[in-house]
Amino acid sequence: MNESISRRDILRTLAFGAAAGSVLQIIPAEAAEYVHQMVRKEKAAAPAGAYTPKYFTAAQYAALIFLCDTIIPKDEKSGGAVEAGAPEFIDLLTSENAEYQLRLGGGFFWLDAACRDRYGNAFMESTAEQKKEILDLIAYRKNAKKDASLSQGVAFFAFLRNLTTDGFYTSKIGIADLQYIGNTSLREFPGCPTLPES
Repeated sequence: MNESISRRDILRTLAFGAAAGSVLQIIPAEAAEYVHQMVRKEKAAAPAGAYTPKYFTAAQYAALIFLCDTIIPKDEKSGGAVEAGAPEFIDLLTSENAEYQLRLGGGFFWLDAACRDRYGNAFMESTAEQKKEILDLIAYRKNAKKDASLSQGVAFFAFLRNLTTDGFYTSKIGIADLQYIGNTSLREFPGCPTLPES
């Protein structure tokens, strides 16, 4: 790699590159793998092996972890988004990208403000039922059509959901969850199955 290209330049470039034609929503798979590698290196170098958020405040990072876990929770088959490192993935990308900072930082601000208006508490201080209620409102685009005041929250959650799934499905845990074994060679190509007669 060219020594004159900094980590910051790479992250900024990765965060802007859309994955055209990919199942990934935000960034290409190669870029995502690079971000995961950077997070692993940083955690390995940290005294306690823990990641230190680069962009989000402690309260926002706690909310990010909660939301990533809500979007892709662990189950009996696989670890979830948190175990896969999605919060670290999102924070590292956001730390070097002004657009992400605006969309996600503004989204967390909106979420706290909406919860204070509705429940008298910030999002993470709200009850489990209140969190579920607000997330049910912003998880569906149709709700923004009914109530324009939800538009920013809906856009925030959609963007965060895409980043979370990208972070999860490009991680070792996510790839294992897909049971992807990579490209394999075939001695012969059997062709496409015939269509049933209708």
